[in-house]
Amino acid sequence: MNDPLVSTEWLAGHLADPDLILFDATYFLPNENRDARAEYRAAHLPRAQFFDIDAVADPDTDLPHMVPSPGRFARLAGAIGLRRDSFAVFYDQRGIFSAPRGWWLLGLFGHDRAAVLDGGLPKWRAEGRALEQGEPPPSVPSEYRPDFRATRLRGVGDMLANVATRAELVLDARSLARFRAEAPEPRAGMRAGHIPGAASLPFGELIAPDFTLKPPAELRARFAAAGVDGTRPVVTSCGSGVSAAVLTLALLRAGLPMGALYDGSWSEWGGRADTPIES
Repeated sequence: MNDPLVSTEWLAGHLADPDLILFDATYFLPNENRDARAEYRAAHLPRAQFFDIDAVADPDTDLPHMVPSPGRFARLAGAIGLRRDSFAVFYDQRGIFSAPRGWWLLGLFGHDRAAVLDGGLPKWRAEGRALEQGEPPPSVPSEYRPDFRATRLRGVGDMLANVATRAELVLDARSLARFRAEAPEPRAGMRAGHIPGAASLPFGELIAPDFTLKPPAELRARFAAAGVDGTRPVVTSCGSGVSAAVLTLALLRAGLPMGALYDGSWSEWGGRADTPIES
């Protein structure tokens, strides 16, 4: 698999590559009252399109930005000009938060020519690199045929079975306070706590002060402290399947198996009355 990260220096030197397709995949939590698309229009990297994770999603569920069907993904990917030979780079306006969701989604549908911009917009801006405003030119539509990889995805049934077997280690990317039910959830109606047997690994602990992922050795040490010892496959989880992908990205960057991602995450688990909870 390709390196899941590219540097700002690399990207600055490859912006004109004909196979490059660049996406701003910024997402804000419901309680933040920020408009990701408006902030994209105010400032984005040259050539970047806005990648709306709420749109590249299943429209037939009340859960946020769930994985779409292969057919829907093919249609949406083709509409934004993704080709099988495209090298897709995702970034976001926080640094590394929601961009990994875009990267993971492409990998789920068999597109390995994808990466995350290490440090995202904050690092790019801090280095004084070029930015654009407004909407990009229309993309050239393509025909896209995905190769869905179901082994990278977990649903609530899988997670309920795992509560009994503990065959997989669940890593929760939410804050420790949310994991311990000491802070409210950003979505109304959610119970508080965590999936029984899960381990807390807040995604922010994997990010350096310059908004880049920490070095592989530091990532491996933090994963080991969370219980990743190679004896059990890992499933990442979070609030709604976004920051869980930061953990997935970091696992791969650390040279560890990337495991699977629980798409419904706490929006599903905490929003149901029949799922067990620990706090």
